[in-house]
Amino acid sequence: MIRVFWVNDSLDYFPLLFFIAGGILIYYGLKSNSHRSNKSDLPALSKKREQEYINAGMSNSEIELFRQTMNQTKQQIEHLQATMNKSGKLRAVDLRHDTIKAAKALFKEIVSSPKRMPEANHFLYTHLPNLVDLTDKFIEINEHEVKSRETYDKIEESIQIIDQMAALITSDYQKFVADDLDDLDVEISIAKQSLKQDQDYKEHEAR
Repeated sequence: MIRVFWVNDSLDYFPLLFFIAGGILIYYGLKSNSHRSNKSDLPALSKKREQEYINAGMSNSEIELFRQTMNQTKQQIEHLQATMNKSGKLRAVDLRHDTIKAAKALFKEIVSSPKRMPEANHFLYTHLPNLVDLTDKFIEINEHEVKSRETYDKIEESIQIIDQMAALITSDYQKFVADDLDDLDVEISIAKQSLKQDQDYKEHEAR
């Protein structure tokens, strides 16, 4: 397992992260090639989005790799959604953890903050690809017309692992937006204090 330690001096580690990400992207790109077909072609990059990447301090190669990574991630999310809709048990997992909703929300957050992509490395390169593979295999086995006791055992074991992996994706999103939630807590606290002070002032005036 490749582990990337993110530190405050992100600019020094960003190129290294993209180098590692490139290797992982190639691996999963070859592994999941059967899903991708012609969708692997990157959509046109708008001038506005390109300028946002440049303003974020990204080089041309970093922009290209980021776009390839996110394009593949988008395909994996769409594929996962279609796969989970094929089975009642998988749909139950999705409903329990809001897996697809969390994956799409995290995708949007990463696109909006490309320099924070390393913070989502577990989601991008481990949790999401593994969940795609697990659900594909689950559907394949579940569709066997004749099932042995061992087959049923494997189906139950698979759904338990899928459930745990789905929970990890939801956790990935929650961790990514944790700072935003902390900021909201601060704003709420300040607002409450302001309201209390205003109420105290009005009560004082009424005396």
